[in-house]
Amino acid sequence: MFAPHRKDSSAPSTCLGSASTQDLGGSCQDGVEEECPREPDPKQLKLYGLSNPTAVFSSDNSCLSYRGRVIKWFWDLAEEGYRTFHMDEYDEDKNPNGIINLGTSENKLCFDLLSWRLSQSDMLRIEPSLLQYPDWRGHLFLREEVAKFLSFYCKSPTPLKPENVVILNGCASLFSALATVLCEGGEAFLIPTPYYGAITQHVYLYGNVRLVYVYLDSEVTGQDTHPFQLTVEKLELALQGANAEGVKVKGLILINPQNPLGDIYSLRELQDFLEFAKRHELHVIMDEVYMLSVFEESVEYRSILSLERLPDPQRTHVMWATSKDFGMSGMRFGTLYTENQDVATSVASLCRYHGLSGLVQYQMAQLLQDRDWISHVYLPENHARLKAAHTYVSEELQALGIPFLSRGAGFFIWIDLRKYLHKATFEEEMLLWRRFLDNKVLLSLGKAFECKEPGWFRVIFSDKAQRLRLGMQRIQQVLQGRSQVSEDNLP
Repeated sequence: MFAPHRKDSSAPSTCLGSASTQDLGGSCQDGVEEECPREPDPKQLKLYGLSNPTAVFSSDNSCLSYRGRVIKWFWDLAEEGYRTFHMDEYDEDKNPNGIINLGTSENKLCFDLLSWRLSQSDMLRIEPSLLQYPDWRGHLFLREEVAKFLSFYCKSPTPLKPENVVILNGCASLFSALATVLCEGGEAFLIPTPYYGAITQHVYLYGNVRLVYVYLDSEVTGQDTHPFQLTVEKLELALQGANAEGVKVKGLILINPQNPLGDIYSLRELQDFLEFAKRHELHVIMDEVYMLSVFEESVEYRSILSLERLPDPQRTHVMWATSKDFGMSGMRFGTLYTENQDVATSVASLCRYHGLSGLVQYQMAQLLQDRDWISHVYLPENHARLKAAHTYVSEELQALGIPFLSRGAGFFIWIDLRKYLHKATFEEEMLLWRRFLDNKVLLSLGKAFECKEPGWFRVIFSDKAQRLRLGMQRIQQVLQGRSQVSEDNLP
């Protein structure tokens, strides 16, 4: 790890209390002031925030419903960089001056391995049941293989059960479904920041569910602490603050390994967070989508499913997908594991809208049951390639004098560019992001992850060497005040 500066940074302005009790369907009557939401403690303002996704929403499109206008507004707001990228995508032969995408968290290192495995004869099968409506939880043969797969790779103390498995088309659908069935409109989940920002849309667009940000910062306060460290104390303070503002919190979302930090929670931390949730009767949604992308041998990862005992199994829900660990974000396969059959059934009913075709389910079952290929071919080679790519980008960043965080898991490095901002504001951060994009390299800016400190960016390293080399050159040019030149194309 290349440690960041330890100085304080100014926190972003946060619109706390932006959702009134009227927004949440409640009201305060005369004479019952003790039941009204209290004013938040000013000392807590920098420790938590409340999402208000449509606070600055405006649209005059009369062809759409209000919901439709909000959905379109989200798309327009969040997809600017990616629309620009897709219109000018880098191609070594056809468009060498196009945009290098170091912003999308995808593993592009193992297409050769995956294309070989997916083209084998055992993947090609068509039978009547695969062309007909399935059990909405997923075909039984696939749920059985998922249970076996998770039992083995999560190291569960006892075999996991197929009846606790639900199959959906990716973790985005899982977040949407869980938010819808666990929360009423206007209720909220706790989530530590920085976090994968698309979760805001996932839980809001269908379920009208909000997020309570548990703000973490880069300051190192002691020998046993590290930047952006989550603690139970911070969770408690955020929960108290949300309650004081009249927002009902129904659950806690954790990502392990964490995106964008790459943090891996220790066994003690997992147990502490689960006990916190149990004390407050909160659901826990554990996103383990990067669980097999821990490439540093010295790093120990523990799945929540490896615990001997879950403090509150009926409120603990685990998700995983092949998008990251198997570099198959286009296959749209995700799975939920929960012992709560009411939750499983409710989510399964939404699979009418988020299911997988029978043919894809069959291919996924064949892949997941091939433990010999996964354990002895794919995972070792994938980890070696991830480590090599990570080493290259890390060394480039060190040569440029850029502080960064990286824990040996995931596809990303969290870099500290605060010294390149004229002012510590998110407006300055956006200007720097646009300069990168103008110079034909796409990064993810910290505000997209609700980082409270302006100037942090996420860089993806899980890409081919040529694109990484050009991407790092273009980052360097921006930071040195240069624009892209044709020398990109020189050998």
